[in-house]
Amino acid sequence: MATLNTIITHAHVHGLPPLTNKSSAKSHNSNFNLSSQLFTKPESFSTGKRRNWVVVGAVTEDQEVAPVKPGHRKDKERGFLVNGSQQFDAFSTFLPLLGEGDDDQDLDRLTSRAINAAIVLGFGTFAITKLFTIDHDYWHGWTLYEVLRYAPEHNWIAYEQALKANPVLAKMMISGVVYAIGDWIAQCYEGKPLFEFERTRVFRSGLVGFALHGSLSHYYYQFCEALFPFEDWWVVPAKVAFDQTVWAAVWNSIYYFVLGLLRFESPANILSELKATFWPLLTAGWKLWPFAHLITYGVIPIEQRLLWVDCVELIWVTILSTYSNEKSESRISEVSSGSSSDSSSKQKQ
Repeated sequence: MATLNTIITHAHVHGLPPLTNKSSAKSHNSNFNLSSQLFTKPESFSTGKRRNWVVVGAVTEDQEVAPVKPGHRKDKERGFLVNGSQQFDAFSTFLPLLGEGDDDQDLDRLTSRAINAAIVLGFGTFAITKLFTIDHDYWHGWTLYEVLRYAPEHNWIAYEQALKANPVLAKMMISGVVYAIGDWIAQCYEGKPLFEFERTRVFRSGLVGFALHGSLSHYYYQFCEALFPFEDWWVVPAKVAFDQTVWAAVWNSIYYFVLGLLRFESPANILSELKATFWPLLTAGWKLWPFAHLITYGVIPIEQRLLWVDCVELIWVTILSTYSNEKSESRISEVSSGSSSDSSSKQKQ
C-alpha cells in the first residue's frame, strides 16, 4: 500500500493537483469513511498519450493509485475495483441470472402434462359413455334408475356377443387396455404424478398386451384344457402348477424381451437383464397367481378366463413393468456414469 507521501509524489510527477496537508488533516478528522475518489486529468502529456488514474482507498489510513483499464470503464455494470484487485458488484451478487432453459423445461412439462390429461380424460369419457349408452336406442321413457339398472347386464351381453363373433380380437383389445392401465399404475406407484406419466412407456406396454398377451392367452387356455382333459379333483392344482412354472416362465420372458426390443435395446442387454430378473419375477408371481388361478381353473368358464385374468393383471402388470423399467433405467444410468468417468480420466491423462 502506498502512503500519503507516495500519493503526493505520484501526483507531482504526473501533473495531478497535489494533496495538501490541510486537506488530509480534514479527512483524518472526519467521522465518515469515503468509499472512493476519482481524479482524472484530461491534459495531454509530453508523450502525446492520455492516461486516466483512479485513486481508490480508505482516506482514514492510506490511499492507492491504480490505472484505469479498458475493461473497467463501465462502473455501473461491473463495479469498482477495491484496492486494485477485488471487483464488487452489489446487483450482480444478489440478483441471480435467469436462464431461458428453466422456462423451456417448465413449458415442456406443462405441455406434456396437458397432453396426458387430455388423453386420460378423453379415453375415460369415451369408455364411460360407451358403457352407459349401451341402450340409447331404447331409452324412450326410461328413468335414470332403469338406465343404471340395465346397463351392466346389457354390456355383459354385448361382450359375450363380441366373444362369439371374434374371440381373439375381443381378448386382444381387453389385454391391450389392461396392460396400458397397468403400466400407468406402475408409473404412479414409482412416484410420478398422475398426469406426468411417460406416454411411450404406456404405449409399449399396451402394444405388448394387445399384440401378444390376448392372442397367446386365448390359445394357451385351450391348450391347457386339451393337456388336462380330466374331471378329477387334482386337475385344478395341476393346471395351477403348470401355469405357474411353464407358462409363467414363457410369458414373462416374452414380455421382457419384446419390451426391450421396443425400447431399442440390444438382444445381449435384454438377455442379461432377463437372467437377472427371471427368478425374482417367477417367485413374485407365486405370491399372487396360485390363489387367483384356483378361481380361474376351478370356477371361471374357458371363454371368460382371460377377462378374469386381466382383472388380476392390473396388479401383475404393475410388478412386471416396474421390474423391467427399473433394470433398464439402472443400466442406462450405469452406462452414462461409466462413460462420464472414462471421459474425465482421459482428460486427466
